[in-house]
Amino acid sequence: MTQNIRNFAIIAHVDHGKSTLSDRLLEVTRTIPKEKMREQFLDQNPISRERGITIKLAPVRMNYTLPFGFAQGGDAVPYTLNLIDTPGHVDFSYEVSRTLAACEGVVLLVDATQGIQAQTVAHYMTAKKEGLVVIPVLNKIDLPNAQVDVVIKAMEEMFLFKRDEILFVSAKTGQGVEELLKTIVQKIPSPKAEKYPYLRALVFDAVYDEHRGVVAFVRVFDGELKKGEIIELFQTKAKAVITEVGYFSPHLIAKEALKEGEIGYVVTGIKDIRLCNVGDTITKVEKIQNGQFAPLPGYNKPKPMVFFGVYPRSTADFIALKEALAKFSLIDSALTFQAEHSSFFGNGFRVGFLGLLHAEIIKERIRREAHIEPLFTTPHVLYQKEDDGTIAEPFMRLIIYVPNSFVGSIMTIAQKRKGTLLDMSYHGSTAVFVYEMPYSMLVRGLTSEIKSVSSGFASIDYEIIGYRKANLVQLEIRVNETSIDVLSELVYRDEGMRYAREKTEKLKEALSKQQFRQVIHGVIEGTIVAREEISPFRKDVLKKMSGGDRTRKDKLLEAQKKGKSRLFVNAKVDIPQEALYSFVDQK
Repeated sequence: MTQNIRNFAIIAHVDHGKSTLSDRLLEVTRTIPKEKMREQFLDQNPISRERGITIKLAPVRMNYTLPFGFAQGGDAVPYTLNLIDTPGHVDFSYEVSRTLAACEGVVLLVDATQGIQAQTVAHYMTAKKEGLVVIPVLNKIDLPNAQVDVVIKAMEEMFLFKRDEILFVSAKTGQGVEELLKTIVQKIPSPKAEKYPYLRALVFDAVYDEHRGVVAFVRVFDGELKKGEIIELFQTKAKAVITEVGYFSPHLIAKEALKEGEIGYVVTGIKDIRLCNVGDTITKVEKIQNGQFAPLPGYNKPKPMVFFGVYPRSTADFIALKEALAKFSLIDSALTFQAEHSSFFGNGFRVGFLGLLHAEIIKERIRREAHIEPLFTTPHVLYQKEDDGTIAEPFMRLIIYVPNSFVGSIMTIAQKRKGTLLDMSYHGSTAVFVYEMPYSMLVRGLTSEIKSVSSGFASIDYEIIGYRKANLVQLEIRVNETSIDVLSELVYRDEGMRYAREKTEKLKEALSKQQFRQVIHGVIEGTIVAREEISPFRKDVLKKMSGGDRTRKDKLLEAQKKGKSRLFVNAKVDIPQEALYSFVDQK
């Protein structure tokens, strides 16, 4: 019965206690026996557990009986609670938005020691846009540095919550968790069917299983999903025969069918995860063919926005790197890669990621699972070439939350980073900035710079708002007129000379002396804008002379000079890979 189903997610900023609260909910509902519990139970990824952050959503079904006296009519009533623990990092905000589309309500978790942060507001706005019921919860109230009254006031000002609406919990000790469960049952509505006369199920996540193919995580909005049925994914037109359906407990538990309002999984047998995109709609084949089908709203394929050149440090590892990337792209539809060649690094790949954290996680997985050490070059954003030949760059709407004492420093950074101030407001002791800014600033260290000037207290959120024309030029780095492809990049015209000087100076420090002179040039549109030189080794050709007039010495020196000149013109530039590694590798 859909009346007794509650579908909800926990949303919060990074490190505000989502996974710990999920642990307590599993414990209180006895979904996981206490002796089998471990911290971050739903985070199965070892990297996620080590970092203490959720990087992949995790659904689970819990059975909860509302205590006697709380249910309507006074009888104890069993409820099915479908919880989805979501990532908090901005790189995975699309995953969060699709998760919320599968729910009727959310638990908005705020850390009593850190207060409202960027992703708190971003997730709240997404939840309200989806029309979900929001239950405000203040976590970590048991800590000695908890600022309960200050944070409550901020929640009242920013979200317009009433004080008596806010629940107080300690996810670590379990204080207030039982009260939260009661509130979830009482306030979050049961699923409402649209009464479409056919199957519609939303794909909110998918994983790849080597033996069974793609396993889609779904929320059934209309109809039923049954084992043995032929289904089709609306956007990709991929067809499949269902080999198994079931729910998460949190392990996969098979059942005969997933009914209206339920959250569970579907084993499709599809061998390419790119055919099962997050946000797509599953239905019956004949409905699409008859043109009778209305897909669920909100489909939007996640787009990689940051690109790295990825190369093996040893050519012997090229095949292993290719296989690792192919494997990860099967289980992560947001990851893209294509082959590319560098004159200095050899064969490698151009790999697209959702953001810098996404790239960092994949790099760590390559190290651990493929047992190779990859080289990640300088990150670049995705530019677009317009019809008139100009270049457009992605822009973002950037929101910065920072204590009032750091306002001046943040404004200075934003101005230097080509930011346009759209709005500024104060909420208690916190200032909120809204900027429009080129997305490239994010991959050029904006986050670390903001964290540095704010002593780590600032937090940011962003969303891509489109492409705009940019005054960009190609910066080329040459050594003795040989172009170094991995060091060339698009830069802003007004910053070109500065970047050219920085790169030529840094390369001069990285290169060692040779038998010939090495001239390093930074070139923009055919014009040399920066120059550095490394003098050659010089042998003392006069050392063997014990006497003689000046003309004999001049003749030897002239011969040496001509030899050095021939080397400068004809010698092949051989830049040690170690020098380039130290120059471009993103740690």
